[in-house]
Amino acid sequence: MRSIYKNIFLTNRFFYAAGLIVFLFCVGFLIPVVMTLAQACIVLLLVMTIAEGMFLFRKSVSLTVSRTMARLLSLGNDNKITLHITNNSSLHLSLTIIDELPYQLQVRDFELLAEIGPGERISHRYEVRPVVRGSYAFGRLHTFIKSRLGLMERRIPHAIEEAVPVYPSVIDMRKYEIRHMDRTVMFYGMKRIRRIGNSTEFDQIKDYVTGDDMQHINWKATSRSNRLMVNHYEDEKSQQIYTVIDKSRSMQMPFNGMSLLDYAVNTSLVISNTALGKGDKAGLITFSHVLDTMVKAERNKTQLKRILESLYAQEEGTLESNFELLYSVMRNRIQGRSLLFLYTNFESLFALERALPLLRRINKRHLLVVVFFENAEMDEYGKKEAESLKEIFLTTVTQKFVFEKYQIMSRLQQFGIQTILTKPEDLSINSINKYLELKARRMI
Repeated sequence: MRSIYKNIFLTNRFFYAAGLIVFLFCVGFLIPVVMTLAQACIVLLLVMTIAEGMFLFRKSVSLTVSRTMARLLSLGNDNKITLHITNNSSLHLSLTIIDELPYQLQVRDFELLAEIGPGERISHRYEVRPVVRGSYAFGRLHTFIKSRLGLMERRIPHAIEEAVPVYPSVIDMRKYEIRHMDRTVMFYGMKRIRRIGNSTEFDQIKDYVTGDDMQHINWKATSRSNRLMVNHYEDEKSQQIYTVIDKSRSMQMPFNGMSLLDYAVNTSLVISNTALGKGDKAGLITFSHVLDTMVKAERNKTQLKRILESLYAQEEGTLESNFELLYSVMRNRIQGRSLLFLYTNFESLFALERALPLLRRINKRHLLVVVFFENAEMDEYGKKEAESLKEIFLTTVTQKFVFEKYQIMSRLQQFGIQTILTKPEDLSINSINKYLELKARRMI
């Protein structure tokens, strides 16, 4: 019986009615007729409450509940979760649904309201946005049911606990995958890259169609077949593309609930998938004061899964990055010229100058792209109009830090190092644009 009592709750409607009855009792001391009415009302309220409780706690009153979600959730995206509820009774029920969400989401006021008829099946969809990688444990689902009277609620817990991992953004990976599968599809922020020259990799001879380059007409094949034939070329393939992630403390800076490392992790998955889709080899390196992960650049069916599993386990470090170690790895363990996307965060020219000699050495052996981040909040603050001496000082200091980012970019470009200075939310789109640009310019 104790467990039954734990599942009984009186509603606001019951307490409103009880308050009205108390008011009638108070008036009844002055007007005896009202006292009789108050006594009748309290008896009626108790009878109706007990009757509703008997209806709600019948064995025939039950719900079938299930939760549907993806096999894994994507970091930093809105992931859809659907609740399916079936009313197995002959009563029309009002539902209050409370799902025990993972603690990482920090959501403590989750509640859904619904109406469900006899034998009806309904679905409710909501979204969650995880900002930390790891295992997310969804607990029990609690449904509070009441009839049309609405004086009492019955809580029915449903044991549908399950754990689901949060991986780097598979949603973003699939979204940008369309870009290299269909050249007619364009997303906001993507640039059309003008192709310079032709690739040296010959593909096939095919019939001429409107829009083909007239310079590619194969006159010998045309004379033999009596119709225009053109040579078809493809981009060079099997080039090595490495994403290199700096996991030092400078990558701990948060933006929209996610760290800069998490943005770099998401983008690394997108770039790796894009490179594999283009026929190139994709690899991964993560480092801080020590080398943490190295996935050799390859092109096979399991490569993307290996990269995904490696990215899932990445965590920010607390020490400064060791660029000497990075240079040693590039020199001794990577054979052949490769395209390197280095995701890091230089906050000052002094920090850059310490790493610059090593970055220049790496750039001589490979094609290096240094990707670092704008501080969007400082940029916005620096554009505000100052109204006091204190604000003038703060605005000036902020503008100095913002300008120093552009000095860092100029300093890298001075030595022929490709750079991307980007906002965290634009990291994936800018990285893809740079990759396509370098491919079109035949720099790798």
